[in-house]
Amino acid sequence: MYSHILTPMAADYETRGPAALAVAEALLDEGGRVTLLHVQETIPSYVESYIPKEVIKKTGDEIRRGLETLAKDKAYRVDVAVVTGKAPTMIVDYAERHGADCIVIASHRPGVADYILGSTAAWVARHADSAVHILR
Repeated sequence: MYSHILTPMAADYETRGPAALAVAEALLDEGGRVTLLHVQETIPSYVESYIPKEVIKKTGDEIRRGLETLAKDKAYRVDVAVVTGKAPTMIVDYAERHGADCIVIASHRPGVADYILGSTAAWVARHADSAVHILR
């Protein structure tokens, strides 16, 4: 069905990641690829000055290694990317810039605040040019 599926993963990817990856696999065309994307939220400058740069880099590297382990031994191509920014906008931007024709994203059960503010998955569904498959 899809040739390039973007699958955003939060830092707790161990809980929802395998299910999202399984859905992406089911939707993937033969010869297609999946990109696992983690967005590290931008740290405000007034906080960033108190966090050693090595800590931020180490966190990104650990998440990348974990995603690479999750992607290991798949029968299809899996790329891993870790970027920095606001998650909803970075997910949509990454999908557009890298030609993803589907986004498979996990979502939590919405609470009252999500209806007012909107969750990442809801924002992505409203703004992405590609198909969006949301898992609960």
